This record gives sequence, structure tokens and C-alpha cells, in this order.
Amino acid sequence: MQDDPQQPVHITPRNGTPAAQPPVSAGASAPAPDAQGAEHVAIPSAPASEPATSFQADVTPDAVKIALRRVKDPELSLNIVDLGLIYDIRIDGNAVELDMSLTSPGCPSGPEIMTEAEKEVRTIEGIGDVSVNLVWSPPWTPERIEPRVRAYLGF
Repeated sequence: MQDDPQQPVHITPRNGTPAAQPPVSAGASAPAPDAQGAEHVAIPSAPASEPATSFQADVTPDAVKIALRRVKDPELSLNIVDLGLIYDIRIDGNAVELDMSLTSPGCPSGPEIMTEAEKEVRTIEGIGDVSVNLVWSPPWTPERIEPRVRAYLGF
């Protein structure tokens, strides 16, 4: 059954209080309550050929990488994406899970980098849960650095 955009939608208050009145445009009349006190309001719906739009922004791997580029290794002054420290980005709806490594197991800036990575990913509009996993396999090597950055560093 296709929805008729002109067909009124029945709104019933949950707690017995009157439903909020929608704005009434010029020339239109305010919705009138029926015998039970519920209001009928015409709410246009999208035609069947158009997909419904979401109010939540889509979280993408590219958006996550952009956010992670703001996180720098304080010792090298290079971002963790170009350094090759991000091993995997998994997205499930609006939840993000990262696998990342550090340049060495004894990296004194490790906790700071991981905390900053989580903080920056949380700045993405529409983001939900964020988890950052520290992984050591495969071990990080300079070959994981982006080729253009590696050339700049003289590797």
C-alpha cells in the first residue's frame, strides 16, 4: 500500500498530555482533535521511488582516516596514517574499531597516541562507539610508511 502524502497521520499522546502543535502555515487550519482527543496532522511522505534520508551521517573509512591524520607521533612529527600505524579500520553502522600499532613496543608516547586517535575519531559527525586495539602483528617497519613520506625522509 503506497502512502498518500495528503492522508492525515493519527498522533496519540503517550502520557495523556496533548501532543505538541506543529506549526501552521498561512492559509492552513490547525489540526483539530477527534472525539478521543487525538490529533490528525498531514505529514507528507517521500514518494516510493525516493529512498528515505537518514538524519545520521554515514561513517566511512575515509572520514576516519581524515580524523586520524590529525594525530601525530610526537617524536617524529608525522601523522599516524602516513606512518603506517593504522592497520585496519572496521565500521559497523556508526561504531568504529581500529587496529593500530606503534613504531616500537617500548614507545613512550603509545598511550598518548592511542588516546588522541580515539579522541579524533570521536569528532566525526554521527560517530557511535570507538575502540582502539593495539596490535603487534605484523610488526611495524619503515616499509609501512607512505611512499611519498618515506621518500621525504630519505628511506
